[in-house]
Amino acid sequence: MRAADVEDAAEDSYAESLLAAIIAKRFYLENASKVDIAQEMGLSRFKVARLLELAVNRGLVRIDITFPVAIDEELSGSLARRYGLRHAVVVDPRQDDRGGPEPFTQLLAPPAARLVTDLLHEEDVLGLAWGRAVTAVSRAFTRLPPCSVVQLTGVDPQRPITDESVRAVSLAASLSDGAAHPLYAPLVLPNALTSAVLRSQPTIAETLNRLGTLTTAVLAVGAWGPGLSTVHDALSEPEQRHHAELGVVAEMASLLFDADGTPILTDLRDRMIAVDAEQLRRTPEIIAVAGGRDKARAVRAVLRSGLLTGIVTDAATARAALAPAPGTGR
Repeated sequence: MRAADVEDAAEDSYAESLLAAIIAKRFYLENASKVDIAQEMGLSRFKVARLLELAVNRGLVRIDITFPVAIDEELSGSLARRYGLRHAVVVDPRQDDRGGPEPFTQLLAPPAARLVTDLLHEEDVLGLAWGRAVTAVSRAFTRLPPCSVVQLTGVDPQRPITDESVRAVSLAASLSDGAAHPLYAPLVLPNALTSAVLRSQPTIAETLNRLGTLTTAVLAVGAWGPGLSTVHDALSEPEQRHHAELGVVAEMASLLFDADGTPILTDLRDRMIAVDAEQLRRTPEIIAVAGGRDKARAVRAVLRSGLLTGIVTDAATARAALAPAPGTGR
């Protein structure tokens, strides 16, 4: 090769590296989407993706993945194999009892946000259900690909309609530069007629119609007890006892399960504004985020339902899910 050709090649390589560095800065530090970068630079999305890969390969970008807690890889693998999950992340808080749900929520949110971000692609539809854990995950997102975000359940009827679950959808949508589809309605209504009337309202109906297009859903798990389930706490005491007598031990996105993970169907479904079981079963990725000793039995039940493709939980809850059920040996 002639010296002039070598010099030209070096200049081309430098120019390409410089462009890759500029694009990497926009993407990784400024949260610009690949689509936006392509439009700004007059490039195709595929060229932007190639230059981002080049930036990593040439050491212009160094990616370090760190977690605030240790990830127990052995427990994660065991949980995935036992329940046929594609994704299992088990965090080890170094304590079996942290005194309540909130510390677990904060521990689980960052790894859950990373998992969900990795699963999402451009033009996907992300669904977020009501729950402290899901709200914490939405706050832990740092970037998302361009996608729309849909609220999967109405809000806690004891809270304002514009509560945290609605804000979680808006926050995620703002990061993804996508459309937000909130549900300005309570999760549990007093009767089926009121639920039907609200479901027919144009904005609510539009959001509910999008539930059939979900690609990834993020859900919290509730246990059937005071302060552990929005559905439980929305019911009267006789209704709470009635469902306990039916065998309900877990709730996820308003779906009720017994200890074996079998769905329990009651007329309560007619009073709900939420995603249904069939819509979830058609969703390619369903990720539960839940932990804490008070929810261990509920998490096990939801795992046994077969609905989940992934879970983010703590080590104590994972061990409980892997232990033989009392009196069954399995």
